[in-house]
Order: sequence, then C-alpha cells, then structure tokens
Amino acid sequence: MSKILVIEDEAAIRRVLVKILSEENDAYKVLEAEDGLAGVELIKKEDFDLVLCDIKMPKMDGVEVLEATKKVKPEIPFVMISGHGDLDTAVNTMRLGAFDYISKPPDLNRLLNTVRNALDRKELVVENKMLKKKVGKKYEMIGESDAIAQIKDMIEKVATTDARVLITGPNGTGKELVAHWLHEKSERSKNPMIEVNCAAIPSELIESELFGHVKGAFTSANKDRAGKFEAANGGTIFLDEIGDMSLSAQAKVLRALQESRVQRVGSDKDIKVDVRVVAATNKDLKKEIADGKFREDLYHRLAVILIKVPALNDRREDIPLLVDHFSKKIASEQGIALKSFSDKAIKKLQDYDWTGNIRELRNVIERLIILGGAEVSEEDVKLFASK
Repeated sequence: MSKILVIEDEAAIRRVLVKILSEENDAYKVLEAEDGLAGVELIKKEDFDLVLCDIKMPKMDGVEVLEATKKVKPEIPFVMISGHGDLDTAVNTMRLGAFDYISKPPDLNRLLNTVRNALDRKELVVENKMLKKKVGKKYEMIGESDAIAQIKDMIEKVATTDARVLITGPNGTGKELVAHWLHEKSERSKNPMIEVNCAAIPSELIESELFGHVKGAFTSANKDRAGKFEAANGGTIFLDEIGDMSLSAQAKVLRALQESRVQRVGSDKDIKVDVRVVAATNKDLKKEIADGKFREDLYHRLAVILIKVPALNDRREDIPLLVDHFSKKIASEQGIALKSFSDKAIKKLQDYDWTGNIRELRNVIERLIILGGAEVSEEDVKLFASK
C-alpha cells in the first residue's frame, strides 16, 4: 500500500485531494497535515511514498518543507501544489528536487497521472538502492592482511577525489574489485560505472567502442552511436587491461583526458565529457613504454595514484577468510548444503602455489564443495585441488 501525505492549509482543497486519492485507488493510504510544520513532523515520524505539498502556507512554506525533507528523507518524491501566482516558485522547486507540480484548482486527470508517475519513480529509486546493495556485496573485498588493509586505506583516501587511478597486479587478483570500490565510495556513485575490457575488443573497433561513431564512418556503421566515454558521463570509466590498447587509441584517450572532450569516429565535432578514469593492467607498463608499445605521456596521465594488488601467494593469511566467503557464496548459488573445511584442509590450501590467484582459488573451492565430503578434508584437497 502506498502512503501519501497531503500538506495543504486550505481545508476545502485538502479534503478534495484526500477524497480524490482515497477513492481512486484502494492501495492509497492518504494522511493530511494542515500546515508545513505539522507536515514535517509527520514526515519525521512515518515513512511516506509521496508528499503533495502546497507552496504558500503559514508557519512553514512548501519550499522550506521540501528542503527540510530532502535533508532527512531525500528519496520521498514531492509534488508541489501551486496557486496561479506561485508558478515561478513551483518551477524553481523542481530544481530543488521536487518531482512535479500541479496548479489550483487541480485537474483530476493531471493530478492522478502525476501521482502515479511519482509513485513509479519512488519504486524505481528503491529498486536501484536494492540493486546497488547487491552490487556492493558482489564486489566485496575479502581479507585482513597488511596488503589488503593498505589497499582499503588507499581507497578511502582516494575515492572521494577525481584523481585518476592505475591498478596493477597479476591476472585473477581482483583489480576490478578495487575499481568498483573506488566508484561506489565516490561522489560519482549515483552515476554509471562503465567497464571496457581493452584486451577483448579488436584493435580496429576499440576507438568506436570508446568514442562512438557517426553513421557511415565505416562499413557496418548504420547509425550514430555513442561511445563508452559518453555513456560514463558524470560517472567512472574503467579501462581494464589498458596495456593491450593500440597506440592510435591511446592517443585519443590522452586527448580525452587532457581536454575532457571526445570525437566520434567519422566526426570532427567535439563532445564534452565529465568522467573519472580508472585503469588496470597486468603488464609492466614501464617496460611497454621502453618497447614502444605504450605512450609515456598517457602513463603519467593515468598513474596519478598507483594501487598494486598483490598475488594470492603474497597474502596467504587471507585464504581462510576467502575459503569461508566462497564456500557460503557457492553453496547459495548451487542450492546445496554448506560444507566446512578441516584445519588441515585449510593449511593444505595455504601451501598451494596459486598461479591463477583468487580466480583459481574460487574454482578449486567450487570443485571441493561439489565433490568433497560433508567436511572437506586434507585428502579431498589432495584429490580434487591438484593441478
């Protein structure tokens, strides 16, 4: 049931609004407040899905009610009720975060459509928040070793800035986790994080992927298409495996970083973009520079902050925590009973040479969960985790 609050000092209009909403939908529970101050008190005490709020009221006007609510419950959509002389103010309230406004006397269809749209928007906001929590859990960083503690500390210091970050480390160590945490803890987290695997895109298509193209730019360009930099506007672009990017694409990325502008392939029109760039590589970029495969000027643009993710062999003390984390996750995903690991099994896993890092460990844990005994033993590890 959707709970709606009507804040209106004119009793006749307030009664009309409450009557219309109550009769329109049995799923609407409508409460009322006779002035702004009373409305704010109700908002603090109860959870509302929508507020209809008059602009001109005694004690506290609608603009003040909107501003006060946005500080404590910013997700509640507001529909402002405006008299003829309040239209300019009503439009200004939308800049302050109001969803919409309706004029007095309210048109029935306009009112009901606005209410339905506002409630749909609230539902979408809630779904996005739930999705964001799931995403956060998906990219959880597991570990208490000194190396992981240092990375977490670095993320806390760097995330709230717009400084570019270069993440290095072997394959399978979780570089993308660091990138996601940098985004989720930043002011840009409400906007998209766009991931680009530079190694997975053919060199002849990488520029189109990053910067977009116009119709006719090449044989298969049947229509204009925005690139990843445009899609990430206001948010973060994560250039994974940037060491595999062609030199021509590197030159264009350098220009985008220098000027905050991109050009679609086949166009000479500049498009302004506001993105934070986080890059990652498993290569030694200084060696790549010496070999003429990577631009030194781009390296220095990207590597404002360097974060090195250690190999699993360098943080073996985190393996018990990782085993516990992956065991619960895999058992849940597979719909099977959770299994424990004996101390000797854990010790055996800690003694392995993890050339595939975290990715390899997760695969081995999945194998042991499926094939091992009720309690995974050292013998299970020897049998099913062998290289």
